[in-house]
Amino acid sequence: MSKIVPFKAVRPTADKVGLVTCRNYDDYSSAELAAWLSFNPYSFLHVIHPAYVHSQKITLDKRFKGVAHKYQDFKTDGVFVEETKPVFFVYEIQTKTNSFTGIVAGTSIEDYKNNVIKKHEDTLQYRVELFKDYLHQTGFNTEPVLITYPDNSSINQWIAEKKKSIPLYNYSTTNKEKHQLWKIDNEAEIQWLQQQFDKIPELYIADGHHRSASAELLHDEYKAVGNENLNYFMSFLIAESEVKIYEFNRIIRDLNGHEVNAFLAKLEEHFIIKNKEQELWKPQSKFEFGMYLDGNFYALFYKLEKANPSILENLDAQILYDKVLQPLLGIEDLRNDERIEYIPGKQSILTIKELIDEGEFEVGFMLYPSDISEIKALADNNLIMPPKSTYIEPKFRSGLMVYEL
Repeated sequence: MSKIVPFKAVRPTADKVGLVTCRNYDDYSSAELAAWLSFNPYSFLHVIHPAYVHSQKITLDKRFKGVAHKYQDFKTDGVFVEETKPVFFVYEIQTKTNSFTGIVAGTSIEDYKNNVIKKHEDTLQYRVELFKDYLHQTGFNTEPVLITYPDNSSINQWIAEKKKSIPLYNYSTTNKEKHQLWKIDNEAEIQWLQQQFDKIPELYIADGHHRSASAELLHDEYKAVGNENLNYFMSFLIAESEVKIYEFNRIIRDLNGHEVNAFLAKLEEHFIIKNKEQELWKPQSKFEFGMYLDGNFYALFYKLEKANPSILENLDAQILYDKVLQPLLGIEDLRNDERIEYIPGKQSILTIKELIDEGEFEVGFMLYPSDISEIKALADNNLIMPPKSTYIEPKFRSGLMVYEL
């Protein structure tokens, strides 16, 4: 039984929404960030990156307060409006290659605590604490947790009918995405949608494990004040067949002292190796790995070593760690080791080739993407994926929707 609730969203006015919303802050290069801040006074980047000349030298407390003040300025200036009553939204994102439609709603902290909302990634406590402090100081969140639910024909049909009506927003962005938003404020429809989710026994976090963990921490710390908004966190709920899962590929700076031929010989203990030379080869199925080393691409086919490996041992990212990264390349900590970096699978493998050819990195590994069944199986068994195992779309635009705390 999954509980979702409508909420009194704060959102940009329709005439400014295309100017306000932005990608995740970390997606911008310093040059892009400077350009947007210089030439677009309505960009939400002004809120999440307050205009301090020496922003790296101020305290986090002061920076978070600056975010809160700038957000209030946007509200005072009429850039944002607040709903008069709690509502749901249907939201569609069309990229150059995919289309995603889901429901924006509040999801329950109690469901999160009771494992009705299930997780598959570990969190770093310092990041959870940091974002909890951010939420407390700023008083709002604009990045919903991406949550999947099992495909449901009734909900699918209802969404399809909603999309026939005139949207509240219909705009395009500079990265050639189209966004449409429909508001659900009819009480009968709100109750019907809640009843549909009441019948769903489990939800799964696809992206946003740190955000949900921070919301739980904030709730536990301040629940005594009786603020109902702290009992929920904003989520973008999407049918599991609609999410797009990419792999994260790995590039490593050195071979940990191995010569190329010796390293290839070591790999042959666990993999059948085929030299693809200059062919831009990517894995075609599970248990296959691509490698770029010393100017050549290689196909690595894993020799299954157990008749019935565990769910985690069966995961390609775990196999690569257990058989290559940790024992051969000496990488223990996948999060913090500076010798390894990650390239989202939606980027061309030419990116990996170029980075290695330039000499900063020595070897790259390409993985086959996990599917939703693997993610669910891990979550159902309280198992955790290795860091940077999946890059999941859709990505929600910052500033499109604000959940005030």
